[in-house]
Amino acid sequence: MFSFGTVFTFALLLIPPTEAVDSSYVAAVYEHNLILNPDPRVPLSRLEALQHLQKNLDIFEVQAARAAQQGAQIIVFPEDGLHGFNFSRTSISAYLETVPDPEQESWNPCLEPLRHNNTEVLQQLSCMARRNNLYLVANMADLQPCSVSAAPSSCPPDGRWQFNTNVVFRSDGLLVARYHKYNLYFEAAFDAPPEPEIVTFDTPFAGKFGLITCFDILFQEPTVILVEKGVRQIIFPAAWMNQLPLLDIIQFQRAFSLGANVTLLAANIRNDQLIMTGSGIYTPFSATYHHAQKGDPEEGRLLVARVPVLDPEWLGHNAASSEAAAVDESPGYCYSDTCLDSPASTAPVFVSSMMYDPFTFALLNATDGEMRVCNGTFCCYLQYRWVEETGRSELYALGAFDGTHTVNGRYAVQVCALVRCAGSDASSCGQEVDEAESKLDFMLEGKFASRHVYPSVLSSGMVLEQPERVEAAADGRVSLKHSSVMGGLVTACLYGRMYHLDTA
Repeated sequence: MFSFGTVFTFALLLIPPTEAVDSSYVAAVYEHNLILNPDPRVPLSRLEALQHLQKNLDIFEVQAARAAQQGAQIIVFPEDGLHGFNFSRTSISAYLETVPDPEQESWNPCLEPLRHNNTEVLQQLSCMARRNNLYLVANMADLQPCSVSAAPSSCPPDGRWQFNTNVVFRSDGLLVARYHKYNLYFEAAFDAPPEPEIVTFDTPFAGKFGLITCFDILFQEPTVILVEKGVRQIIFPAAWMNQLPLLDIIQFQRAFSLGANVTLLAANIRNDQLIMTGSGIYTPFSATYHHAQKGDPEEGRLLVARVPVLDPEWLGHNAASSEAAAVDESPGYCYSDTCLDSPASTAPVFVSSMMYDPFTFALLNATDGEMRVCNGTFCCYLQYRWVEETGRSELYALGAFDGTHTVNGRYAVQVCALVRCAGSDASSCGQEVDEAESKLDFMLEGKFASRHVYPSVLSSGMVLEQPERVEAAADGRVSLKHSSVMGGLVTACLYGRMYHLDTA
């Protein structure tokens, strides 16, 4: 049973004339409550694997038809949505199919099913796209033979690559793109390709799309490379385990869309045990998204939305800081380039773990004020004002971190975050929270060593808010201003990625 449930939609109404939308298209993403193999470590026969795959393919078929009925021209299914996860290199063998390179071979599996052996999944996906007359993106397990004896060779000892793979089918069933995930996340069944693949495909209704998968979104290759090449529409299948306060998937999907100024079509798995939920259709101007709440039925969710085609010439222009948005000049607030140099309170600081990183925090102890917190030489500045007294019993803190995150991945970050603490004690600051009552007007600012900064505002009940204004200066200063918060503030964040400092 697939109910519509609660779907959130918001839009930034003020778009400058220079960013007028010439055309639009209808996109769909499906958050899939996948049917798992109950014992993924035990190898299966090909027939047994196909029987399992068919259960998820049948659900995909229903959702593709529903999307087409609502006018969708493209649908995205999540990572691992057909086979599941937690396989070993050996136990996934029966699920593997060899996906031909569309750059080297033109093949429509639906019309030519006998050209390649053991391609039942490719054939069904191709026919699914063809029957419903839409572009279809799915994720599957790919086998590519390689030579161990060739020198130099990075071929695995068993003579084959096993890739976590996105496949794209045109509306007539033609296979048009294949992308092998580069940044793996504890995936013993799969290999990373020897080099990152920069993969795009063209459509007649919206131009060019780029392909990434899940953990890729946190890294320069291939994600930022695609954006720097002018790709403004990104496909993002994921099997993402959420982690508050900073990396719930809808939080970072929205932040990436705003910070990179791109459309993101994001489909996640729904699995409550693994804390997986959160899918959406994001543009710099709007968001249609779903995030399951505690107690919701564990079921799939289809999202369909009309979105603007993004012209490549808009690259590098941050829609969230449009000239049409008014600057708040009310007393006590600074929205100039000199905020970090303004006098600020010297509140006592303390160190507390957030996202497994040692953040430097200071508590918000007044009804309104200004404060600065530094972690080493990296400083974050906050101006704030409580707008309602009802939530003053909740504890909030401003946190700063500058360093390399090393737990469940290794990457360099600079982060400024205003967070609601989990309890009434300072030691609870940085812990996971998803509910709040306090409403604040605020301006958060930092001076970053990278231009890749991703802004987000998350309010109570996993509701995203469109930042009122985001500004970036040439010297690395980025500010996020927000007022009239709709719900209690959970987290406001400027998440800077220092790609140039990443180490293997």
